[in-house]
Amino acid sequence: MNEARILDLPEAMIFDLDGTLFQTETLLEPVHRRLFAQLHAEGLYGDVAPPIERLLGSLGMLLSDIWMKVMPDGSPEAHERANELMLQYEMEELAGGVGQLYPGVAETLAELHERGVRLFIASNGLETYVKGVPDERGIGHLFEGKYSAGEFGTKSKVDLVRKLLDTYGVKSAWMVGDRSSDVAAGKENGLFVVGCDYAGFGREGELDGSDAVIGAFPELLALLPR
Repeated sequence: MNEARILDLPEAMIFDLDGTLFQTETLLEPVHRRLFAQLHAEGLYGDVAPPIERLLGSLGMLLSDIWMKVMPDGSPEAHERANELMLQYEMEELAGGVGQLYPGVAETLAELHERGVRLFIASNGLETYVKGVPDERGIGHLFEGKYSAGEFGTKSKVDLVRKLLDTYGVKSAWMVGDRSSDVAAGKENGLFVVGCDYAGFGREGELDGSDAVIGAFPELLALLPR
């Protein structure tokens, strides 16, 4: 953690999902394998899947942008089918017990909730996934709202967070996430930004501009008054 100062307890905290709360690669490895095997079987893509690192490095983007990066040689039909298959396989694997939260996420969120901090999720993912992951992993009840670009059709994380703040009347909040889109969403909405530097698939300088950076999720509590 690069900040030692103790800060006032915020009214709310807004969390990214993938790479912040959820260890996404533990789910995406089987999903990636199944998805490209099915695209090949349907004649929509070749028999060699793009490296999974390309998909992991795209997390945080809007889905339309993800597929342009992961398979730029794919047709619009392949991209559309990939959207359908990814959601289907993600939910199937989640229901089967695949995919893990980062260490300490459940306990830390429970303590924040107990201390009266309003908790929210803001993600560029699809609605079913963004609501399904926390529910399947037993933390869904802790969140007052789970906002997704898939549900609201927002063009950026900045817009999504602004909509959340306005809808819930939040005046004081922290934005907690692992991508530059989270930093921008926090800064452009006047929020304190906590960068999460433990996912391992961010780019150099990804968290530049954060007010604090943590190396493990429970370190979030060390920023708060005892």
